[in-house]
Amino acid sequence: MRTWIKDPLAIFADSAERGLVVEGTRIAERVGRGATPERIDATFDASRHVVLPGLVNTHHHFYQTLTRAHPSAINKPLFAWLTALYPIWSRLKPNQLRLAARLALTELMLSGCTTAADHHYLYPEGLENAVDIEVEEARALGMRMTVSRGSMNLSEKDGGLPPDSVVQDEETILADSERVLKLFHDPKPGAKIRVALAPCSPFSISKDLMTESARLAERYDCQLHTHLCETEDEERFCLKMCGLRPVDLLEETGWMSSRVWLAHGIHFNPHEIARLGNAGVGVSHCAASNMVLASGICPTCELEAAGSPVGLGVDGSASNDSSNMMEAVRHALMIGRLRYGADKVTHRDVLRWATEGSARCLGRSDIGRIEAGYEADLALFKLDEPRFSGAHDPLAALVLCGAHRADRVMVAGEWRVVDGAPVGVDLDALVAQHQAAARDFA
Repeated sequence: MRTWIKDPLAIFADSAERGLVVEGTRIAERVGRGATPERIDATFDASRHVVLPGLVNTHHHFYQTLTRAHPSAINKPLFAWLTALYPIWSRLKPNQLRLAARLALTELMLSGCTTAADHHYLYPEGLENAVDIEVEEARALGMRMTVSRGSMNLSEKDGGLPPDSVVQDEETILADSERVLKLFHDPKPGAKIRVALAPCSPFSISKDLMTESARLAERYDCQLHTHLCETEDEERFCLKMCGLRPVDLLEETGWMSSRVWLAHGIHFNPHEIARLGNAGVGVSHCAASNMVLASGICPTCELEAAGSPVGLGVDGSASNDSSNMMEAVRHALMIGRLRYGADKVTHRDVLRWATEGSARCLGRSDIGRIEAGYEADLALFKLDEPRFSGAHDPLAALVLCGAHRADRVMVAGEWRVVDGAPVGVDLDALVAQHQAAARDFA
């Protein structure tokens, strides 16, 4: 089946003025100005749509959708915010995680996201199969996903930040990491599900766990992920506990490679940026949560110039407090201009970070671009709302005027959002179930 996505209002791709052809799960060709593709089985009129590659979210915590704008944690910096919420999150049950994941994935998809990476590191008793739950939900929705098997093995009794009830010992973590890699990880091009190993952060994990996770990642050809250099508190903690700055900790534990992408990456010095770029370590820029928690601004331009892939993440929905990738794109533009100047970060830069850059962070060269041979993951937006009236550059308008909901979303050649609604999902029922679950965390 060859489908022509025909004559878009605008498209984020070169030599594709007349759109693109989808064949099976992949993009077969771009259709340039004045061209007509051969052998077309179906046509989709995209003349009212701006077409983007599907957005790729590189950092999230799905379970946190249950504690958005929680009165215990609002108006606090990271460490105080975490300390307030850990005891509340420790009550998380399997069905609550299932609803949280379903809602987060749906919310992301409605914003034009086709691939999501979730960092689940919370394992209270009874939630040992958290990865299995998230994989089931992603498959049911048809989303592409990197499920990060997170971990914490340093609790308050060990000098760490989280309470004892949500951490696991190193042996349990590594055994389950290997279990989910064997069950779910697919390193092949076009994979729907991949697994990454993701020790949480320097203030909740041991050096041994980082080292062993890196060795396991080499064996199974998977990515590695962690929070790093998010706050100055973290840097002081790392120096006190390990005698190392966070980037030096990466080096010592075998994490300085293109297999790694980091969440936040704010407090690097110039020498560290050069080292990260030279190693090809990616960074997920989480502009919204960094602003909410007043953590700082990621040095995106310096990182990219040094050679690091830069992607975007919405981060946890209790520190953003949404799961909207188009909002993340706009936030990245605004905070980037505040740091670098109005002409140094463009709408095309942030769209590139949200697509190709994010895909590189996840170790993928098969998504994130509208190009022949890439997966047919697409996000189509209309400009029919009052906020877009009078806009002259459709691509710029998506970012500057604040697009937040896609009209159509395609994953692997199949429509997953049609007329602004998720296919096969009763959205009202899902929201009602999710809100009921959230009341348990009041």
